[in-house]
Amino acid sequence: MWFKNLKAYQLTQTLSLDDDDLNSALMDNAFRPCGKQDTATMGFASPFAQVGNEGVMFHKVQERYWLTVKKQEKILPSTVVNAELAEKVAAIEAETGSPVGKKQQQDLKQEIMFRLLPQAFVRNTFTHGFISIPEKLVVVDASADGKAEAWLALVRKAITSLPVVPLARRSLQSELTHWLTEGAPEGITLLEEAELKSTDDLESVIRCKNQPLDSDEITMHLDNGKLVQKVGFAYEDVLTATIAEDGSFKRVKFTDRLKEETDDIPKDQASARMDAEFALMSAELCAFLDFMRTTLNLTEND
Repeated sequence: MWFKNLKAYQLTQTLSLDDDDLNSALMDNAFRPCGKQDTATMGFASPFAQVGNEGVMFHKVQERYWLTVKKQEKILPSTVVNAELAEKVAAIEAETGSPVGKKQQQDLKQEIMFRLLPQAFVRNTFTHGFISIPEKLVVVDASADGKAEAWLALVRKAITSLPVVPLARRSLQSELTHWLTEGAPEGITLLEEAELKSTDDLESVIRCKNQPLDSDEITMHLDNGKLVQKVGFAYEDVLTATIAEDGSFKRVKFTDRLKEETDDIPKDQASARMDAEFALMSAELCAFLDFMRTTLNLTEND
């Protein structure tokens, strides 16, 4: 279990979770499959559901609570719906001799979708996240705000309160630009990937890959006033990622050195491997995010 993207949040108040109460609350909001006319459903599932172990509704390691949200969506291709709609419209126009208006077409489309929904394929997706009580952090494996917010909203609904704010509540353009112009902080090594954006009305964007960030070309753009929107980096011997000016992290890759620490667990012991990976990953992520919180001066009072 290795997160690929990070949306990080800070708890603004001390949070206390009772294991039995938490499991009961998650069960009350457990995932249920789509009914015949549901387009989508969402609820909590066991973090180990994907390896066939339903177990309890959360997993806990050293006061870090791993929660998983499962979403099921009906897949009804628009091409199928539109093709059937076109046939019906053509038949009605041939029979009546008059065009079918937009309102009637919309009604026909709803009827077609209502009839086809029970036959539609379904797609299951999982969103993982964890709450770390000691570090007052909440971390969601999501690349988009909407997906992370859906996870937070469901957790908030289940436990009645989840007082969080984003890890970064201001743009980090200035700090990330400083990494390029003055040097990255100790523990951070810049990679050859960045996105720069101008501050004028044109908002021109320069994206570079496999480009040394201390090159003359990059220096020229910085001298002309462009600011860093995203930059690739390595953190110690733990991970590589891209940090954006909103404080999110994408394309997170943990080092082989870290992943090899669980190699001694047999592959047929999937749950044990996931437990060990989560314990290792969550501890390293908390240390990393705490480092970022201090380095970038991201306190809950910002």
